[in-house]
Amino acid sequence: MSGLFRCIIWLAALFAFPLVPGQAQDARQNSPGQFDFYVLSLSWSPSFCAAAGERDGKRRPTLQCGARPYSFVVHGLWPQYDHGFPQRCQVPAPRLDHRIVSSMLDLMPAPHLIFNEWDKHGTCSGLAPRAYFDLVRQARSVVKIPAQYVDLQEPLSVTPSGVEDAFVKANPELTPAGMAIECDKKRLTEVRICLSKELKFRDCGQVARRSCRRDRLVMPPTRGS
Repeated sequence: MSGLFRCIIWLAALFAFPLVPGQAQDARQNSPGQFDFYVLSLSWSPSFCAAAGERDGKRRPTLQCGARPYSFVVHGLWPQYDHGFPQRCQVPAPRLDHRIVSSMLDLMPAPHLIFNEWDKHGTCSGLAPRAYFDLVRQARSVVKIPAQYVDLQEPLSVTPSGVEDAFVKANPELTPAGMAIECDKKRLTEVRICLSKELKFRDCGQVARRSCRRDRLVMPPTRGS
């Protein structure tokens, strides 16, 4: 086989099976239970509802965006590699009992979110559904929300570094290198915190480097304020 023909074959294989960022970076890719740490993602619910209202032209009649004044809610608990992350580690995913969904609505007030998080991330934990969502609840209990964000009555102007500092002050074992602030064009949307498999705070450079770089952000107040 000529060198030119071998080159053509190699290029054809490369384009037939392109590399996906965040995937094919780890030999354990998508193997249930095989990962390095977790990311607990806490969504600022008022920002989610404000963005949804702007898209729809009205407030969405969902549990999360109803009358109850949600503040930080759990978006998910995500297994991570030091480089990249697994997802959808069992297809089809083991069935999720509706009783588990109902039990999680105080932390994750959207049934479709709970189903999606199990399919995409929970299946990579190596845990059964009940054990995984028990771990989600335990992880949420590890993180103390800064007092100034618990019952926000007015829109608050913040900086990403200021939010990091507030979480570090409330959680002394947490460092800025162990978290990331997420944002849209104007609002704080999420705080992502890295935890070991034992749910201890840990640094995570790859996650922290993706933190929001905007100068200032708005945190809309909790609903009903």
